Amino acid sequence: MKKIILLSFLIAAAISLHAQQTYSNPLAVDLADPYVLHVKGDKYYMYGTGGARNGFAAYSSTDLVNWKNEGQVYFHDNKNGWSDPKAAWDGAYWAPEVYAINGKYYMFYSAQWKDNPTKEAENFRIGVAVADKPTGPFIDLNNKPIFDPGYPIIDANVLFDTNGKVYLYYSRCCYKHPVQSEIATWAKSKGWFNEIEESWVYGVALKPDFSGTIGEPVLLLRPPVSMKDKQAEWESRSVTSKEVNRRWTEGSTIFKKGNAYYMMYSANYFGGKNYAVGYATGKSPLGPFKKAANNPVLQKNVEQGGVVTGTGHNSITYSPDGKEMLCVYHGRTLETGDKRVVFVDRMKILPDGKLVVEGPKTAAQQLPSGVK
Repeated sequence: MKKIILLSFLIAAAISLHAQQTYSNPLAVDLADPYVLHVKGDKYYMYGTGGARNGFAAYSSTDLVNWKNEGQVYFHDNKNGWSDPKAAWDGAYWAPEVYAINGKYYMFYSAQWKDNPTKEAENFRIGVAVADKPTGPFIDLNNKPIFDPGYPIIDANVLFDTNGKVYLYYSRCCYKHPVQSEIATWAKSKGWFNEIEESWVYGVALKPDFSGTIGEPVLLLRPPVSMKDKQAEWESRSVTSKEVNRRWTEGSTIFKKGNAYYMMYSANYFGGKNYAVGYATGKSPLGPFKKAANNPVLQKNVEQGGVVTGTGHNSITYSPDGKEMLCVYHGRTLETGDKRVVFVDRMKILPDGKLVVEGPKTAAQQLPSGVK
């Protein structure tokens, strides 16, 4: 009897130890567009769309799996607030990213601009706020967006290049941006849509104090014009599935590996099943960028017997010991329905330069390396 009890105890202990060493997606964080900041010697902090009213919340973690809600860290009505919480989408407080610079923390985000004389439904611009701590409170640097390109923009991402220069990347929205292409002609011939609007990713140099931009924005990525383009099939699924008359190129995140700049991006309707991630590479921060042959690198897996759809708008981070690159993104499962939730999967750059994301996974997997 004692042997049976001891054996049962050892089995239970082994199961408990295994559970502590593994995790499963999705995580218990209800955010979209997740961005993770790793403060060296401290914690990880996650920011995203949702979790706060007219602003943004923050979550903290030591292992990238278990997250503590730190509450709202950015409020639209701070002394320099420039946004309009009464505009469509409750002010469209979307996709914040936070960067640690010289002891300060800078949040770049999208929102509806209250300066809207022509009453545009999508009057999105990008702002930047600063705080002394990753948990805020964040106060806008200026009482206006960073710059006004004359069209709505979202999904800010910033590169601090090795030569000290800083670059801002963003997505020009589909709104009032019809584009001629073979897929647009095809959709019109079928009587589905009269026109196809598109969003494009641009890059522009930033002033060192983030008070504005330098030079003109450069077009970096857009959906394919020709249906013969190998990228056209996966980037056009929102149209070919008769879902909506838009093709997206958004949610860009850029990083440098060796001499190459990698830009990951999301395509298709963010609210649908076909949202997916691809990447392109270039030799300079402002391109030109060439889309990868193995795109998409992250997409729904329901056709393969999985339960995940709507994978997109990712950021990247590294494990506590710096040995593993991780892709942080949102998706949906059959269980979560329309709610977007956070996933963390491993990713790597192969010796030939190919980027691979090992997901979406919902089965148990090892905790990121270096977790104590």
